[in-house]
Amino acid sequence: MEFLFEYGLFFAKVATLLVAFVVVVSVVVGASQKNKYGEGRGHLEITPLNQQFEDLKDTMLIATTDESLQKAEEKKLTKAKKKLLSEQKKTAKNVSESDTTKRSKVYVLNFDGNISASAVGHLREEITAVLTQATPNDEVLLKLESAGGMVHSYGLASSQLDRLRKKNVPLTVCVDKVAASGGYMMACVADKILAAPFAIIGSIGVVAQMPNFNKVLKKHDVEFELLTAGEHKRTLTMFGENTEKGREKFIEELEETHQLFKEYVSTRRPQIDINKIATGEIWYGSRAKDIKLIDDIQTSDEYLVSRIEDADVFEVAYVFKKKLHQRLGIAAEESADRLLVKWWSRLTQSSNKHL
Repeated sequence: MEFLFEYGLFFAKVATLLVAFVVVVSVVVGASQKNKYGEGRGHLEITPLNQQFEDLKDTMLIATTDESLQKAEEKKLTKAKKKLLSEQKKTAKNVSESDTTKRSKVYVLNFDGNISASAVGHLREEITAVLTQATPNDEVLLKLESAGGMVHSYGLASSQLDRLRKKNVPLTVCVDKVAASGGYMMACVADKILAAPFAIIGSIGVVAQMPNFNKVLKKHDVEFELLTAGEHKRTLTMFGENTEKGREKFIEELEETHQLFKEYVSTRRPQIDINKIATGEIWYGSRAKDIKLIDDIQTSDEYLVSRIEDADVFEVAYVFKKKLHQRLGIAAEESADRLLVKWWSRLTQSSNKHL
């Protein structure tokens, strides 16, 4: 028994070392190959949602039909589909491109935001693709979920949505869970904002936090030097001794960023009282409607089903195809990032300003 115990312990150690080695190698190889393959090797995936919905409806119909009638119902549905397909082909031949009765198209995009708004890489490609086909008669539906993050990152994400506005392509944003701070900066670009009753909306404010270890360094007789050229190159620092002048300048920069944020929102949603809602507070969907942060209470699923009835709906996703070693490397990097972010968020946030 003792031999088996020692052997099991030895095996566990070897397995742990092997897993650690694979993770390290994957990270190194993934990083080295990143420039070689790049993000430009992605591709579009376009999914027609009307057919998915019809298939779902048919499946439910057959499953809830009496067992003795199921085969007859399946034949009936197959015959009806063939007839519909034939009618659609005939209609397509007779309807010209300029026909105003042509069904509009709805392009569905997804944005799941993090602190750095890294999904903007996908979003920019998706919007570029959609703009090659979309007209003012069509619509873009963005399913948005984000609690905000870095100012410049969400500024870029919002600018991507502004491209639709400039081309007069209607944009609807659906918020099922959260669109706060930088997330709301993106949402406010839309012609129409819909939210679930308990979705978190708002938080039009700016925050920056950072620790200062200067006293700890002094206690252990560690000197820290920070050399700058330019009066305000560095206002606050994590390791140096912060001054009141530097602190005042940093607060001034926060206020300026907040003012820009307020102007951005009020320009795109002039119906809101910006001074009333730009306090950094959040509101749940029902309350957000009362103060005009959103236009209606509705989930993305409910809205999609309603649009499928009168439009051709397509989900558009730009996917970066990765090889096995890249996927392993990215998975390891993401796991490390999650652990680091979790630890760091408990301690503090970086000195970068966050919306």
